[in-house]
Amino acid sequence: MVDTYALYRRLAAYPQGTRLFSLVFEQAAPYFRTARPRFVALGPNRAELTIRKRRRVQNHLGTVHVIAICNGLEAAMGALAEATIPPTRRWIPRGMEVEYTAKATSDIRCVAETDPSDWARAGDVEVPVRVTAVRDDGTPVVQGTIRLWVTDKPGARRR
Repeated sequence: MVDTYALYRRLAAYPQGTRLFSLVFEQAAPYFRTARPRFVALGPNRAELTIRKRRRVQNHLGTVHVIAICNGLEAAMGALAEATIPPTRRWIPRGMEVEYTAKATSDIRCVAETDPSDWARAGDVEVPVRVTAVRDDGTPVVQGTIRLWVTDKPGARRR
């Protein structure tokens, strides 16, 4: 299995490396190609990417469609989870609750964040990932939480 965070760190060291990482990420999870997320930053407990406002992701109002935004938020959450989770654990999304707070009239910055203590808890736990999508002018357009179900990998021993 590919270590997503190690790949990001290796590629980000090169010119256009984050762009290349974004393309590789899309290949691993082809559904994300619809929004074309471009990673800006990735590390434990935080991921940030952008979705360009272009015709492919616009709705009938000419704004970025909220489902494209949720797609970007889910991509940021997935990359964050891969960069953060201990190697003896695994995760799966359990639910997503979001509020639409403003029109998405520009490119959108999608941010996912967690608290380190959430990942350190033993046993089967739910980890809340805070997600926010922001317009170029700093106005949040979507805010919410993606809940992850985190469990031990079968046969894995905790340290």
